Amino acid sequence: MPLQTALTRDAGIEIPLICGAMYPCSNPELVAAVSEAGGLGVLQPISLTYIHGHEFREGIRFIRSLTDKPIGMNALIEGNSSRYRARMEEWIDVALEEGVRFFVTSLGKPDWVVERVHAVGGKVYHDVTERRWAEKGLESGVDGLIGVNRRAGGHPGPRSARELLEEIADLGVPVVCAGGIGDAPDFVEALEMGYDGVQMGTRFIATPECRAADGYKEAIVKADAEDIVWSERITGVPVAVLNTPYVQAMGTRAGPLARRLLRWRPTKHWMRTLYALRSMRKLGKASLDESGRDQYWQAGKSVEGIDALEPAGEIVRRFAAAARGEDES
Repeated sequence: MPLQTALTRDAGIEIPLICGAMYPCSNPELVAAVSEAGGLGVLQPISLTYIHGHEFREGIRFIRSLTDKPIGMNALIEGNSSRYRARMEEWIDVALEEGVRFFVTSLGKPDWVVERVHAVGGKVYHDVTERRWAEKGLESGVDGLIGVNRRAGGHPGPRSARELLEEIADLGVPVVCAGGIGDAPDFVEALEMGYDGVQMGTRFIATPECRAADGYKEAIVKADAEDIVWSERITGVPVAVLNTPYVQAMGTRAGPLARRLLRWRPTKHWMRTLYALRSMRKLGKASLDESGRDQYWQAGKSVEGIDALEPAGEIVRRFAAAARGEDES
């Protein structure tokens, strides 16, 4: 199977495989390892600065010291305060100055990101879970779509991978599959289905390059798909997490009042921001804490295809070999 797709052309990479941006797991070493192997590592600016302690420009240069291959950047843009918007604009401008030319936008309206990135010849792909969000992204001029299906980590969508592709394939832009890809046969199946590439997050947590706690990685390796549940208690909308004793004790549903406020238009963005800010510190601490006390760990249903810790570069190369029909032995 040829590995040159619209994604590889747009991102300037060899293998149509993205290491999706993850809070808090996108440390520089992981981003660089995926890019160095021929895929695309995507940096997450809050992880880079708040969790892993790098000044933003210095963090990008550190990644560049580990690889000279293309890297990407994630810009989460929904319901931002003016202060956050200004910071994101600054981060994007710095990334562009440092040569980043591929951006993945999440939530919100990405028109202002597209304007900045297109001005220097870059590309923007937008996370979507259904056709209406895809159409809104295209109205803003995005170059491609990241189709987030119901097996994804983070905020999963309502459709299967096949259903989502059938819903948005006719829109005339590249579509990347995000969700449920844990092993090489899953990667090959997504490409055969008609996707222009794959985005993975959970698979890359279970690597030595990722700075997540060992207990978190081991839990991913041991878990099956049924061990993943959706929790409303992180951002106010469903987030896929491992069903640990901590999550069971905390519960997965927002309270009755919170649920009403999350659905009411005048308050839903405020409530989501409140939930996100409250959970950000807890998620960051739990994911990196070797004590394993909180076990507040995000993951997608791709865990069922992950049965060992494996270097990130080896994952990329093994998946590419499978797509080419080469003998992995």
